[in-house]
Amino acid sequence: MTFGQFIRDRRERLRETDRRFSVRQVAQRICVEPAYLSKIEREEVAPPSEEKIRALAQELGEDVDVLLAMAGKVSSDLLAIIRKRPTLFADLIRQLKSSPDHAILRVVRKVRDGDW
Repeated sequence: MTFGQFIRDRRERLRETDRRFSVRQVAQRICVEPAYLSKIEREEVAPPSEEKIRALAQELGEDVDVLLAMAGKVSSDLLAIIRKRPTLFADLIRQLKSSPDHAILRVVRKVRDGDW
């Protein structure tokens, strides 16, 4: 599913139980024109800026990093971290790319908990 399709699907599912999730009302809450949000949903324009994706994620109750990835973007805070040590992070990501989720979660927990 593409970014626009996902946004439209999620918004429409929310609209089934809450009329506040019309294109017009969601667009107003994230400070874009309804026509622009409609074009995003129909893939007529590229995904919006990180700021607007963050607003959409909050509005739709979705994970911002997932929406950014679907839009082909990386969060600016992650980019700043990677830019400080690009070689190390590139190597880490390449090493983990084929690892199963449980192995990656184990690494994350060890780092988070300081359990080296």
